[in-house]
Amino acid sequence: MNFYEYTDEEGTIAVKLARKAIEEYVDIKLVVKNSYGGKFVEKRGVFTTINKTSGELRGCIGFPEPIYPLGEAIIKSAIAAAVEDPRFPPVTKRELDEIVVEVSLLTKPIPVNVEDRSKLPEKIIVGIHGLIASSGPFSGLLLPQVAVEEKMDSKEFLDAVCWKAGMEKGCWKDKDVEIKTFTAEIFYEVEPNGPVFRKLLENG
Repeated sequence: MNFYEYTDEEGTIAVKLARKAIEEYVDIKLVVKNSYGGKFVEKRGVFTTINKTSGELRGCIGFPEPIYPLGEAIIKSAIAAAVEDPRFPPVTKRELDEIVVEVSLLTKPIPVNVEDRSKLPEKIIVGIHGLIASSGPFSGLLLPQVAVEEKMDSKEFLDAVCWKAGMEKGCWKDKDVEIKTFTAEIFYEVEPNGPVFRKLLENG
């Protein structure tokens, strides 16, 4: 990705805001307010990922569609990742110095339309695209970094998002299953409350 919509400064603000939201809520159940303007008052999609410093996932929740102003979406997703991810117990105050925060700032998801569904993997660029698979009550999302971190090719990535949605691997071949792509600019702490950097993915 040669064009960045967000500056490094905006990425740092996003991560610091997510970190503050997590710390204040875990500590005293305070929901912080967004005090930033610009893109932070525009409706944008966002995901907050919390990892242990050892690298293990600790929580990840967000909003793929731009339904909230960005600042509010960051705060909501950060708190939810910390205390509402059903895969993990809530983050405790003791853990705050043992976690690092990552924020993915998303573009609006767009459907991938291809007449021959077997050609769908050719439309997916690993390191650029995140995926959403949906059909009826089933829906699942994988961020772009997942394919890179798990060393997936585009077909494996499609299979994985089907699985995430609660459907069979290969569901993407079914025309009744909608596949959407989006891109993300990802910013992360290198250590708890430490410097923030942009995550550069393969092919990105």
